[in-house]
Amino acid sequence: MLKVPIAKTEFSEDDLNAIMDPLRSGWVVQGPHVADFERKWSEYTGAPHSIAVSNCTTALHLSLAACGVKAGDEVIVPSFTWIATANAVEYLGGKPVLCDVETETFNIDPSKIEKLITPRTKAIIPVHLFGLSARIDEILQIADKHNLVVIEDAACGFGAKYNGKHVGNFGTTGCFSFHPRKAITTGEGGMIITADAELAERLRSMRDHGAAVSDHQRHTGSKPYLLPEFPYLGYNYRMTDIQASIGSSQMNRAEDIHNKRTAIANKYDRLIDSIEWLQKPFRNKQYEHGFQAYVCMFSPEEISMKNIDSVNASRNAFMDYLQQNGISTRPGTHAVHMLKYYREKYGFNNEDYPGSYISSQCSIAFPLFPTLSDEEFSYIADKIKNYKA
Repeated sequence: MLKVPIAKTEFSEDDLNAIMDPLRSGWVVQGPHVADFERKWSEYTGAPHSIAVSNCTTALHLSLAACGVKAGDEVIVPSFTWIATANAVEYLGGKPVLCDVETETFNIDPSKIEKLITPRTKAIIPVHLFGLSARIDEILQIADKHNLVVIEDAACGFGAKYNGKHVGNFGTTGCFSFHPRKAITTGEGGMIITADAELAERLRSMRDHGAAVSDHQRHTGSKPYLLPEFPYLGYNYRMTDIQASIGSSQMNRAEDIHNKRTAIANKYDRLIDSIEWLQKPFRNKQYEHGFQAYVCMFSPEEISMKNIDSVNASRNAFMDYLQQNGISTRPGTHAVHMLKYYREKYGFNNEDYPGSYISSQCSIAFPLFPTLSDEEFSYIADKIKNYKA
């Protein structure tokens, strides 16, 4: 029996060698390797400005803070997303207003956004979940109409494009993750991109306690007696040069990483076409999928709130079967409204977010990583095809 994990982090010899540069230099905090990683990220995504931070949660928090979100403000977020999207709003004393999602794309449903807007609404955070762009044109139109900030949660968005433009470049900022399950990983880490030069400078300052100049600039400058000015209330959200050296090395093969993930997703598509009870990920010509994950809907019958418990039980049985055969799977992600903190604080219930509830209970992510072998894929395919849902 083969053992196939849901994801596998692989570091090349170049990555391992790259780590030694900051270690040998003695400069291991934010410095020249961070700047190099930021430059390469901008080149890949087409972003005018890239700001490396400690993780994507801090990227979201910093973006909201820099854009002026404060206590009492409301921010619209999808109800089917990793909890960090909503948490970032809570950190500032704001209120995350949950919006249901489309079960076809797993992304926020633009048709449901406008009715959630109130005089206290400050921003919208669309999530490009699993590497598929949200319907960003419609979201931007709503935001423009109501003078709202758009912060793109592109944690899964590496390689994802809409009409040829990389996600993260549509809103005021775009926020990316370098968690080990992401295509580019620095262990933990994040990146903010923006076209606004003034905002970029504010973000650079706020990630570094609000300092006007960085530690590296001070230590390599000509006036050792000067201490920095602090024009902003900031945070210690810096990425280290050790982390950035890994990310910078991986960016040298970024296109290869994306292409390999897409090739495996294409193989899954061809497999799922023959499986009536699995709905493959949404794709069309406007959307280039990044495939941070390959997530299907388990649907042996048309799903509704009336039969969701039985479908969920069937999905779980299928996941147990795969696990018993050495194949790791996961639900796509969780529905925020179901989580104890949010459920108890705001009184959310499943009936208000049927798309999110169905997505959380019936989605399934299959193993996807660039080094997934033909033998491993064939093994997965055989087990799926032999299962009777």
